[in-house]
Formats: sequence, structure tokens, C-alpha cells
Amino acid sequence: MRLSAKTEYASLALLELARRQNQEEPVRIREIAEMHAVPSRFLVQILLQLKAAGLVSSTRGASGGYRLARDATAITLADIREVIEGAAEPATALGTSPSHSRASAVLLDAWRGVARRERDAMESLDLATLAARVEANAEAMYYI
Repeated sequence: MRLSAKTEYASLALLELARRQNQEEPVRIREIAEMHAVPSRFLVQILLQLKAAGLVSSTRGASGGYRLARDATAITLADIREVIEGAAEPATALGTSPSHSRASAVLLDAWRGVARRERDAMESLDLATLAARVEANAEAMYYI
């Protein structure tokens, strides 16, 4: 599976918002950008796209920022990928060929099955689950 940098950055931003979902103050773009080494100008555009899709909401002003528009359990990796990259369908020359051989039809069916399993896996991972993994991972780390 190949993901664009934009999808990766969107996922990081949303995961950070999920980790801070119970916080009173919205999260500033600058904080997310610095924490995850994401270019802030690029992040602004990504968050605007996520806002238009209804995944985040924003608050303007000096104490403004972003927060999740829905509960973290209701946003999956599949949702994020679809907002940023559009609906994923396996790209293959076989699907555009006017005359399918039996072998090409079987292969096309196999590619579609792989894409379905990939989508199912991404739909099973929500931001709340991933945020809990981040927290568990942070607690498991110790320094000498």
C-alpha cells in the first residue's frame, strides 16, 4: 500500500487531535506541526480539507485551533484516506481493457479482493484505538 505524504500528515494531525480530545482548549496548528515535523503551511491546507469533510472543527482567535468534529471512535484510517486521496480502487490496466481474457479476469478479481481486504483493515482502525496505542507505547518507554 502506498500513501501520500498528505495522507500521512493528515493522519498524524488527526491522531494528535484524538489524543487531546478531552482537553478544553483546541490544538494549535503550530503545536501539531512542531511535534510531528510537518510543514505548517501544508498542515493548514490539510486541516481545511479535513474541516470541509466534517472531520475537524476550528475555533478562531488568539486561543483558537482545531479539534475533532466527531468522536475519535467514529473516524477510521479509511475515512482519512478517502478524504485526502479519494475512493481507493485498484489501478490496473486490466480493468480498462475492452476484451478480457480469462486470466486477466481472474487477476483483476484478485486485485479487487486485495483492495477490499486493505479497506476492511483500514476501516477497523479508528483514531481512539490508535491514540490508546500511542499512550500505551509512551508508558512502556523508560529512560536510563
